[in-house]
Amino acid sequence: MRVYVETYGCQMNEYDSRMIRSMLVADGHTLVSEPEAADAVLVNTCTVRERAEGRALGRLRHLRGLMRPDAVLGVVGCVAQQMGKGLLRRVEGLQLVIGTDQYSVLPTALRRARSRVTRVATETVPGQSYDDRPAPLAASVCDFVAVMRGCDNFCSYCVVPHVRGRERSRRLSSVIAEVEALTRLGARDVTLIGQNVNSYRDGDTDFPALLESADALVGIDRIRFATSHPRDLSDRLIAAIAELPSVCEHVHLPVQSGSDRVLRAMNRSYTRAQYVRLVGRIRESVPGVAMTTDLIVGFPGENERDFEETLSLMREIEFDSAFMFHYSVRSGTAASQLADDVPRSTKLDRLERVIDAQKQISARRNERLVGRTVEILVEGPSARSAATVFGRTRSGRTVVAPGPPDLTGEFLQVRVTAASAWTLRGEAGLTEAPAVPRPAARLDGT
Repeated sequence: MRVYVETYGCQMNEYDSRMIRSMLVADGHTLVSEPEAADAVLVNTCTVRERAEGRALGRLRHLRGLMRPDAVLGVVGCVAQQMGKGLLRRVEGLQLVIGTDQYSVLPTALRRARSRVTRVATETVPGQSYDDRPAPLAASVCDFVAVMRGCDNFCSYCVVPHVRGRERSRRLSSVIAEVEALTRLGARDVTLIGQNVNSYRDGDTDFPALLESADALVGIDRIRFATSHPRDLSDRLIAAIAELPSVCEHVHLPVQSGSDRVLRAMNRSYTRAQYVRLVGRIRESVPGVAMTTDLIVGFPGENERDFEETLSLMREIEFDSAFMFHYSVRSGTAASQLADDVPRSTKLDRLERVIDAQKQISARRNERLVGRTVEILVEGPSARSAATVFGRTRSGRTVVAPGPPDLTGEFLQVRVTAASAWTLRGEAGLTEAPAVPRPAARLDGT
């Protein structure tokens, strides 16, 4: 069967789509790049934010019009996990619903749907960690490996524990085998992902020990990780970032709000002061580290004083960059029981203000690098022109420089000549493939 897979949402969804493709190929199916050519079309969906869910459902209806009449239309992922059989009634022509804990039965369910025996909405298979998933088919220069699934934190605004279940970690041997497979396929920068990687544990192996095992692999140049919960980020993990050569100087540490009152309502389990002290310990131990974060404005009950406390925290910390959102109600969460009492116009105004504040902070921090030489791993041609490439520094900054596309996968020394809030631009030098990161690069945080 020819199958087309389309993905919406986060890095975990992208990773799951890759796993789904591997499972289907192992089962004898063929992957195609256009829905019109497919015998089955699968849309991997996200429900963490309202906009992503709406886009995915709209896309399902659009795809039905593009597909052959006899082709199977299926939805997988978080929306499928949350809505289950209800999707079969909501989307005309939908024949297959497979949630995040059901991917192991996808090949069989797909054949059933193709045979027109029934419209399929499978039941959850609890506790799936997918340790025994097929090997990846291909790799990108920068790739991802899921080390755990689910979450136990139950932040009041977040639907993840409800659609991806409780925390369960993959076996260390399974994670390391996948990282090795990706490096053999050409990956040089691997991000270990999970809703809260700090909670990873396989027997006596915790997340810092997992980083040590990954760092020892031959062929891996850079290791990143996301996401960390401030409550669980240990001094051992900080030491691992500081000491392990391949672990990059970048910590993504969602704070969500600068107001203790809002943090309590969000069930974040830390105070503003505790967060500030943690960032201080990280910066003291890892010179030049990039600190990035997530911010939500317009949470139920957030007043102007609460919002101003978020702005003041941004100025105090000076995050290198941030993902910023306005609050939207997610069904099934604790916050959905609260009055959504911040007007939409106020949410949008506050979002615009935090974006503007972060833009100024990011520009100021990036401008400090003008005139310095940074090392990037080239990820491909830049959208700016055919004569330029883009890549990232160890700290995650995007850099655009002159160069041909065949530099993809190479390390490039770039002298920074200009900076904006989101991008550095520079003059390229020689390519270089470091066996270990140079101390200068670590101290510069570049």
